[in-house]
Amino acid sequence: MILCHLLDGETSVNELAELVAMNQSALSQQLAKLRALKLVNTRRDAQQVYYRLASVEVERILQTLYGIYCDPQAKTAKIRSL
Repeated sequence: MILCHLLDGETSVNELAELVAMNQSALSQQLAKLRALKLVNTRRDAQQVYYRLASVEVERILQTLYGIYCDPQAKTAKIRSL
């Protein structure tokens, strides 16, 4: 879910916490893991930290996975083809 929301662009930790319904502590732990895997990058503006996808390649992979597993139109097309 975190990575899916970052497909929409750079997002602050506070905003991400609301979007994924996680407390900031748990979210920060998940974001640290994603950062260690080089899937996300950060930018600090005063006390606010912003996250974004680390590369175009990460974005393409997520878009592909979204299209296969999350896109309602893709699911409908798969069901019709059965």
